[in-house]
Amino acid sequence: MNSRQRRGVILLLLSVLCALAAFAGVLSVIGDVNSKVGPEVTAYRVKGDVAPYTPLSDRQFEKVSMPERWLSDTAVTDLAQIEGKIAVTQLRAGSLLQTDMIVKRPALQPGQQEIAIMIDAATGVAGKITAGATVNIYATFAGEKGGQPAQSKVIVSNARVIDVGRLTPISDRSDRGSRATEAVPITFALSTLDTQRVAYAESFAEHVRLALVAPGGEPTMAPGDRTYTLDKDK
Repeated sequence: MNSRQRRGVILLLLSVLCALAAFAGVLSVIGDVNSKVGPEVTAYRVKGDVAPYTPLSDRQFEKVSMPERWLSDTAVTDLAQIEGKIAVTQLRAGSLLQTDMIVKRPALQPGQQEIAIMIDAATGVAGKITAGATVNIYATFAGEKGGQPAQSKVIVSNARVIDVGRLTPISDRSDRGSRATEAVPITFALSTLDTQRVAYAESFAEHVRLALVAPGGEPTMAPGDRTYTLDKDK
């Protein structure tokens, strides 16, 4: 073997060694990335904005894959988790679905009925009442003939809200004319008697308002506290 052939063999061996070194470097980088990223899992991304209290369905979400270590413990990884659930907050397009964004829709108990009424957005604790909340329902009545004073009554105490609809424009007609306003349909789970009380108030009261009851704060209301007239403050 002459000197030129020896140089050729040496160069060939060096090329092979460089190729092996490069391959080993690539494997090392891949192994390092895998050790940092870890295996991928399925998550779900919101396709478009979803309003609060909206029932959820599969078509509102799209499947994505991402490293498991990047997901929070509350991430939804199986759409079976949304069955019978509603959005508890506004779900923004592109955000990952989390279990704390959804709640189970409250169900009726034996002996209860659903009744929905329109509540003025300005006087109904707008934006603060959600499904599952507890409220007192107040109604104000004009004084009857004979000089009787106007009254404010607690029609139902500790009423359970099971659904809150979307803000809806309505026409408010009164002796002072007609004006545009907005109201929210709110559905309650009530006994038959309380359902009748709410229906009566919606039909004959001048105004129906809601007062949000703090969690755990559902005291029994004394009979004398259910009706208020201005002369009580004299």
